Amino acid sequence: MCGIIAFSDPQVEHKEETIDSMMKLIQHRGPNIKGCGHFTDDQVAMGFVRLSVIDLKSGAQPLYNEDSSILVTFNGEIYNYQSLREELLAAGHEFKTATDTEVLLHGYEEWGMAGTLDRVRGMFAYLIYDTKKHTMYGARDFFGIKPLYYYQQGETFIVGSEIKSFMRHPNFKMELNKEAVKPYLMNQYNDLSETLFKNVYRFPAGHWFEYANGELTTHEYWDAHYDIDSDRTEEEVIEEIDQVVTDSVAMHNIADVKVGSFLSEGVDSSYVTSVLKPQEVFSVNFANGPFDEASVAKELADEKGLNFNVETVDAKEAFSDFPEMQYHLDEPDANPSVVPLWYLCRLARRKVTVALSGEGADELFAGYVNYGMHSTNNTVKSVAQKIHHLSPKHRASVAKLLKKLPNFPGKTQMYTWAAQPKDFYTGESWIYDPEQPTIFTADQANHVLQGNFQNNLTVSSLYQDDFEKVKDVDQVKQMQYIDLHHFMFSDILQKADKISMAHSLELRVPFLDRKVAEMANNIPTEMLLNKDGSKQAFRKAALKHLPEDFAKRPKLGFPVPVKAWLEEPEYCDQVRALFEESWVNEIFIQRQILKLLQDNFDGKVNGRRQVWTIYTFLVWYKLYFIDFENTVQKYAHVQPEVQALMDSGKLV
Repeated sequence: MCGIIAFSDPQVEHKEETIDSMMKLIQHRGPNIKGCGHFTDDQVAMGFVRLSVIDLKSGAQPLYNEDSSILVTFNGEIYNYQSLREELLAAGHEFKTATDTEVLLHGYEEWGMAGTLDRVRGMFAYLIYDTKKHTMYGARDFFGIKPLYYYQQGETFIVGSEIKSFMRHPNFKMELNKEAVKPYLMNQYNDLSETLFKNVYRFPAGHWFEYANGELTTHEYWDAHYDIDSDRTEEEVIEEIDQVVTDSVAMHNIADVKVGSFLSEGVDSSYVTSVLKPQEVFSVNFANGPFDEASVAKELADEKGLNFNVETVDAKEAFSDFPEMQYHLDEPDANPSVVPLWYLCRLARRKVTVALSGEGADELFAGYVNYGMHSTNNTVKSVAQKIHHLSPKHRASVAKLLKKLPNFPGKTQMYTWAAQPKDFYTGESWIYDPEQPTIFTADQANHVLQGNFQNNLTVSSLYQDDFEKVKDVDQVKQMQYIDLHHFMFSDILQKADKISMAHSLELRVPFLDRKVAEMANNIPTEMLLNKDGSKQAFRKAALKHLPEDFAKRPKLGFPVPVKAWLEEPEYCDQVRALFEESWVNEIFIQRQILKLLQDNFDGKVNGRRQVWTIYTFLVWYKLYFIDFENTVQKYAHVQPEVQALMDSGKLV
């Protein structure tokens, strides 16, 4: 795992100095000093920082082809690189290293970008520069596991792993994207393709680009498709799930360093861990609840004979470290799971370089409550399913009627099984549970924002283009597609990469493999989501490796005691002090957000998600737009556990 940064700009005379300064801001992604390097010519500069995982001795980058006319920088892992290497050797290519990186280089020569991407399995963001064509190419993996951003203004084109490194380019203009603030408030993350930095964009997953003569051209090479295979029996589907998952876990275990895994009490990480059987597993707990996941996870670790590592986090530590978390994320992310993930990665990095995690199973195998499991009442479930099997015309009529009725037990489940997802589905921005309050509705967001930050965007409006792409598949798969391209892409994977790489830890996600996805997408929905619950065929596959109670456990996510924290005067006052700073009124209507904070503290409203979302944004904004240079001095470093390895000579 590594970091990449490049730019094309004829106006920059001192390209070597510029690329070096940009690389320093992503040194945490690649602390192996001997593996770092850069390339410059009159037009282009490319930089690379390395975390050695495969071929520890000879994997320095940029890596060049036989005549040094083509070079590559690469962040990620190609899990089937060994078979591709054999193919390329047979075609006459000469390899200088044993790395997976070189497969991409010679693959470009042999098959071109599209042909190479059609063959690989992995997570990646990489750049290729063809000096003869004076063209830069780049690609991002199928799901967006590895980050890739770009900035294009005039003759300046910048592309790389983290936005913070762009800020060392002399022609980069740092400006807040005002349009993105409201989508952030509605989702707890920014869901626009343009980031919260004006003119900086997330490069889309499943795409590659070519940049030449000042023009950027993008091409799609992969997307989720749903070709349902109804001829398979449930037993065959269960066997296929287990086969493809175990194969993927085995591929994700390829490394020349120690590999561990994260372990919670949920089925996803338990499944991965039970197949992987690593020596070291890692979990996190909170000093004041709300749930104790660690003790349950330890039961499984003990049963499997694995060494269980746990860290307990308290509020004081979390609030102290929170600014550093948001610095590493580049954009603010108010998903509370950022906090335990930080400590989980820190804990794991003390013992391993690579860790496996369970992200992606819910999106691929229909695990979220919001897909239609809002009630545990069997009668409600039965009525909802009968409504669902009505003709489209009759379902629409029932949905219209239900929407007008006052709330009653089971209404949400019946309505969501009657209506079309494009008319109601808003992903994780609205959890259908009175104990889990919404973030901000569109109107509520406008109510707390100053006029020049208000707009007409809604969560639903951001989803409509993607709903159109899958309008001919069933409703559950439509919602899965939305979550894969929004919640997973813009939130889950961004924080997974940035927080793990802040600790120089490579995080691998075996469920987010193209073969796993292609198999999962063809499973009939009724085998996954039915009266027995969510992820049913997946859970039955997991039973081949797990005790029954682990395979059937409901999803908890990362339970974080934000509610309890905001009810403590010490931490409420800390949030209030930030809300009261003078510059805050330039963005938010200060009296409104201070009232929200106090009402939440007094128990008048359950506004913790809204308070936390605003607090997160302000922490981030202060780091980047109020005092960036001091922020860099404080946080632009490798973590202490990694520095200790460097000082001891174990990381060179």
